[in-house]
Amino acid sequence: MLMAGSGFLSTLIAIRLESAGQSALLIGLVATSYFGGLTLGALRVAPLIARVGHIRAFAAFVSFYSASSLTYAFIDLPMLWIVLRFADGFMMSGVFVCLESWLNRVARPDNRSSILATYMIALYAGQAVGQFLLNLGDTAPALPFMASAVLLSLSVLPVVLTRIEQPILEEVAPFSLKRLYEASPLGIAGSVATGMMLGAFYALGAVFVQRQGLPLSQVALFTSCVIAGGVALQYPLGRLSDRFDRRRVIVACMLVTAILCAGLAMVRQPDAIFLVGALFGGFSFALYPLCVAHTNDHLEESERVGASSGLVLAYSVGAAAGPMAGSVAMALLGPMGLFAAIGLVAIAGAVFGLWRMAVSKPVPEAQQQDFQALPRTTPMASVLEDDAENWE
Repeated sequence: MLMAGSGFLSTLIAIRLESAGQSALLIGLVATSYFGGLTLGALRVAPLIARVGHIRAFAAFVSFYSASSLTYAFIDLPMLWIVLRFADGFMMSGVFVCLESWLNRVARPDNRSSILATYMIALYAGQAVGQFLLNLGDTAPALPFMASAVLLSLSVLPVVLTRIEQPILEEVAPFSLKRLYEASPLGIAGSVATGMMLGAFYALGAVFVQRQGLPLSQVALFTSCVIAGGVALQYPLGRLSDRFDRRRVIVACMLVTAILCAGLAMVRQPDAIFLVGALFGGFSFALYPLCVAHTNDHLEESERVGASSGLVLAYSVGAAAGPMAGSVAMALLGPMGLFAAIGLVAIAGAVFGLWRMAVSKPVPEAQQQDFQALPRTTPMASVLEDDAENWE
């Protein structure tokens, strides 16, 4: 319910700003504000949760998000929306920390892997299904925002009524980005690049489809296809990286993503856009967990959770920069500029990966950690993955 109510808001807000005649630069700035709040929240939200407890903190975060979603419906002021999106990002970061630390509290060593997989399915399925709430705006412009507020409000109920004991928030000692780069240059560079690509897509993908002349219903379908493709290919590509030099798989995914971006910039038929979009999601969504796995290959087990904190931060920084880069490209080149910018980032990531392959030796296959698909949320998710692998 939480992801269905919140996951389509970035698409909806971009569509509303586009329909109001706002520039791509302003749309990108609104999206950047959200990722900026998400980044700050990842750094600052833990003390608040520790002070008031998970239940109260979760209820407060979601209540604010629900109120914010209604505010968009009756105050059409872009500058206020920039402030609200920053707050939304901060609140969403708090929500993720609450959920993931709670999952760590109730999970047992023998079921942590299945809990992480179920959590991933819930995140992406909710986000994909929520896109179709965009269609409610055909009859009443305020209705999608109202539906968002209803779902967000309902998502509080299972938490505030639970009898499960609240967890103690685990402290994650972060790696410095310098130390993380020294351990795995490709891991951190790939996380930043992935953040830029997906941040730009989430901010402006709907605007791209609208400017292709497709109706609102197909905007929702396109976004859902990208998310579904991202879920479908993560595990196969991850398992492939367990058998070969993981850097080769990362470079291949970057290059294929660049080719698919060229395809999206050129195709015009709706069916082709949906198919290429699904493949784009498949290869681009796999990059972050591949970069995490590659980084873990160079670290001791005791360092992995702290490194995850740095990688989440690197991804978030990239995601904050991506919308602005994409909006500038769209202002200069038109709709195709979005995927031209994403494709250039993918090519840069591939070139960097090839350079790393030329100057450093691969990690022996026997020393590689097993791949585990991870959400791009908070370091708490890596605690589930870490303990599951220790059990196995």
